[in-house]
Amino acid sequence: MMNIELLEKKLTSFQIIIIGFLSVILIGALLLMLPVSSALGQWTSPEEALFTSTSAVCVTGLVIRDTSSYWSAFGQLIIMLLIQIGGLGIISVTAFIATVSGKKISLLQRSMLQDSISAHHIGGIVKMTAFIFKVSFFTEAIGAVMMLPSFCSKFGIKGIWMAVFHSVSAFCNAGFDLMGNKSGAFSSLTALSDDVTIILPISLLIVLGGIGFLTWDDMAVNKLNFKRYRMQSKVILTTTFMLITVPTAIFFFYDFSMLPLKHRLCLSLFQAITPRTAGFNTFDLSLMSSASRALIVILMLIGGSPGSTAGGMKTTTLGVLCSNFMAIVQRKKSPQLFDRRIEDSTVKSAATLMMMYINLTLVGAFLISVYDNVPIETCIFETASAIGTVGLSLGLTPNLSMFSHMILILLMFFGRVGGLTLLFAAVNSTGMEVSRCPIEKINVG
Repeated sequence: MMNIELLEKKLTSFQIIIIGFLSVILIGALLLMLPVSSALGQWTSPEEALFTSTSAVCVTGLVIRDTSSYWSAFGQLIIMLLIQIGGLGIISVTAFIATVSGKKISLLQRSMLQDSISAHHIGGIVKMTAFIFKVSFFTEAIGAVMMLPSFCSKFGIKGIWMAVFHSVSAFCNAGFDLMGNKSGAFSSLTALSDDVTIILPISLLIVLGGIGFLTWDDMAVNKLNFKRYRMQSKVILTTTFMLITVPTAIFFFYDFSMLPLKHRLCLSLFQAITPRTAGFNTFDLSLMSSASRALIVILMLIGGSPGSTAGGMKTTTLGVLCSNFMAIVQRKKSPQLFDRRIEDSTVKSAATLMMMYINLTLVGAFLISVYDNVPIETCIFETASAIGTVGLSLGLTPNLSMFSHMILILLMFFGRVGGLTLLFAAVNSTGMEVSRCPIEKINVG
């Protein structure tokens, strides 16, 4: 398993996860550089190949080159495989291959799997991984079958490949599309904005991929008995429901109020779902109001749920911070969710994640704005899209300099691997505090 036995005594599980992501990104970049990967049979620059590979592995969807028109069938296949590996997790994919081939999974490898899918317990982690892959492949297959008639009726035999590609891209919350040759470069799904047979399956795939593997397990075991779900699953499903319905209503009554009802519903629902790290779009975002674009930025930063194919700060982070806010307002000692107390360490981690995402988004936007002389509002949208591993764009990314592309690459990597994973990988656990300083009060607010 990735020759991990040679690294067990030297690296932590978090460090091995990071090395795994970096390795796949570099291999993907090398393959995409080859002439066989481009439609014109030419070499692709290292910058463009690295950016595309990072975006695919980090399931982001930001692109320098239009996926359909620039890349060959081989290049598109490589991109889809990178999306699948990145969406399900490097360690999970490696463990699945090892299990299928009959190899034993060591204790450290099980620990890495636990960290990779954000499981609470190491027990049964191999079974959980097998369950994740079965459900993932089955869901992607069903999604492709649902979209197959519409794609084939529009694009003939090529519709089969398009259905499979878009199903994988949607479930993994990647946002890569193959519509460039049909409706114009970087057009995403705008030409299909009112096609329910495409929009509805993709929306469902995005949501299913973004609610997290542990939530699937809860739903499989407890069915519709919501009271028996883990507290985390309850928070995820409740927060996800609110983050879909409220923005949908806002878009419905604000940006798309002049459109026919069917088109209005499709646009409003999709614009509420896709910013939560999916990256497809069915409407020119530059034509939306500034208030709606600001809402989209917030949704991009929140993202999906832990242990899922989605990125962002996660729905649970929002839930924990909201519960902590209510606890302070109500003068409670500890925040609570669904009659369960939240640990102080969890609140600290949530606050740390929020600060990291906001600060990196703003710093990245500031650097891009200064270097490329671009309005800061547009830059914030692109950097939020990168760190949230979303892929939505106002058309800025293809026109940026190499310096700005490198900033977006770093933000995409940070957003997919996770801020806490990078911190835990960088900080030596032996440096943890064994004593505490005296307390002195400080006023805040």
